[in-house]
Amino acid sequence: MVLEDIVASKITLLAVPVFFIAIILETIAVRVFKARGSMDAKDDLVSIFLGLMSIVTNGATAFLSVGMLFWAAQYRVATIPLSVLSIVACFVLDDLRYYVHHRMAHRIRWPWAMHVTHHSSTHFDFAVALRQGWTKHFSGTTFLKIPLVLIGFDPVLVLFCGALNAIYQFFLHTETIDKLPKWYEAVFNTPSHHRVHHGKNPQYLDTNYAGTLIIWDKMFGTFVAEDPADKPDYGLVKDLDTLNPLTIIFHEYWGILKDVFGPKRSLKDRFLYIFAPPGWSHDGSRLTSLDIKAAANSPSAQRFSSAATISGS
Repeated sequence: MVLEDIVASKITLLAVPVFFIAIILETIAVRVFKARGSMDAKDDLVSIFLGLMSIVTNGATAFLSVGMLFWAAQYRVATIPLSVLSIVACFVLDDLRYYVHHRMAHRIRWPWAMHVTHHSSTHFDFAVALRQGWTKHFSGTTFLKIPLVLIGFDPVLVLFCGALNAIYQFFLHTETIDKLPKWYEAVFNTPSHHRVHHGKNPQYLDTNYAGTLIIWDKMFGTFVAEDPADKPDYGLVKDLDTLNPLTIIFHEYWGILKDVFGPKRSLKDRFLYIFAPPGWSHDGSRLTSLDIKAAANSPSAQRFSSAATISGS
């Protein structure tokens, strides 16, 4: 198969059977052979349902993002020919793009309203990787792909690299794999690094945004290594306590509507309820992730933690 055929293939759909085989093997490893991991059948079924529906809903609206990239292609300043080197270069640059997108999705409430679905499970296994929002093409971060097209990469190649990244990330969602070799952990995103990202422990909040290469987090100061003494506590700061798919998908959008149209809101307040970090409130009654981390690192909190450690030793 030539490079053009590979890049033009529907690689994500081709990977779906592999995903389900991986889920089955992980389930057997955990439930039969007592491998490391915690799984919940109902939660996994909801994750799988959300994932299958995301293929339908996001597929139906993909023309918004795809069309934007092909529109931008007419303004590109060069045309980079397809080769192994250009594929690698595009993948690395797109991975940096993903880092920025992922960081925005945690620090801006509007894209978070889409991404929160993925973090809503209190478990961490391959099925959770499929737990995706249905409003991907309305999150507003697809524009980050435009620079790749403008400098000369074919839109099809840009989309292909994004799909490869998504496939790699599927295999990060597991507790069964502990640590990989040090050289690999130093360069690439791994299950250990991604467990940290899904933890709601104060020290783990808003860290390890990487897609494939963990070097971006190390470069931009958002990397935190998994601490064996502080096991990741998965889920949201305020868990949903429901398996209702519609609630999981739309609860944050409903929260935005209530906040924006609530009483005694200035125009600035309404704007910030959409674009400020999750947890922001006009009266300071809620906590953002930065507030939670600051509170956990306060002298009083550290003294309490030390006292608890001593009393429990």
